[in-house]
Amino acid sequence: AMQLVESGGGSVQAGGSLKLSCAVSGYSLSVNCMAWFRQAPGKEREPVASIYYDDDSTTNYADSVKGRFTISQDNAKTTLYLQMNSLKSEDTAIYYCAAGLVGGDQCGGLYWGQGTQVTVSS
Repeated sequence: AMQLVESGGGSVQAGGSLKLSCAVSGYSLSVNCMAWFRQAPGKEREPVASIYYDDDSTTNYADSVKGRFTISQDNAKTTLYLQMNSLKSEDTAIYYCAAGLVGGDQCGGLYWGQGTQVTVSS
């Protein structure tokens, strides 16, 4: 099993930046990708960015964050990051770290963190 713990959330003004971290412990043969999801008040949880465990560390981004957010992971795969720049009020949400399996063009979460709040004020 895997345990995921997010950190780095907080409050920031529009146009600012935040970097989220997700500490990964444990191991699962069932996991071949990691991702960040978010859930805004009154909305369903949505994928934000994912990174695959392939030779190219393939990344995918939601259209709403392309060019502003960057997902990365350290070589030991013990920490997942999400660098968020040019933040907008619509980025306000609880951000979740997930580990899972690639399905189609997304990373499906099998293991989840507890979430970290990001609030962007305009």
